[in-house]
Amino acid sequence: MQIKNLKPILSRQFGAALDMFEKQLINCPDELWSQPLWQNPSTDPGFSDFWYIAYHTLFFLDLYLFGTYEGFKPPEPFTLDELDPAGMLPDRVYSREELLDYIHYCRKKGESYIERLSEQRALEICHLTWGDPPYLELLIDNLRHVQEHTAQLSLFLGQHGIKGKWVSQSIQG
Repeated sequence: MQIKNLKPILSRQFGAALDMFEKQLINCPDELWSQPLWQNPSTDPGFSDFWYIAYHTLFFLDLYLFGTYEGFKPPEPFTLDELDPAGMLPDRVYSREELLDYIHYCRKKGESYIERLSEQRALEICHLTWGDPPYLELLIDNLRHVQEHTAQLSLFLGQHGIKGKWVSQSIQG
């Protein structure tokens, strides 16, 4: 399949993944925003909080759309602390509005990157700490990462009586 034929599929699925993810943030009650999704005594407190899982997902979505660590910079108020090998939490809890803005930023970035995707860029090797995938594979892996954390947030909300909804294709224009 040629990249030009793959781009609309990628765009619809990228949008659908973000639609589902965004719904979890919108549907999360204020009292659950800073609650842990799971208890894991082997990790520092905070790394499983709802807001942090959402932030982590968006940070890496943004980074992997960019495709390299070199020159990557998230939009303000976000920092590169998420890449610190010591595993640092952000200085503060990010608000729902900040993370919804980050979703919209990543959505536009993703749409733009997919629209401009060429055969050459699709095959370009991305050197990351965990491997060296071609950019197209990194895009697909990125969608899986978003869906993994969407499922975690959805399960957590479901355990509190808040039901999610499957999106098969993006409802965004």
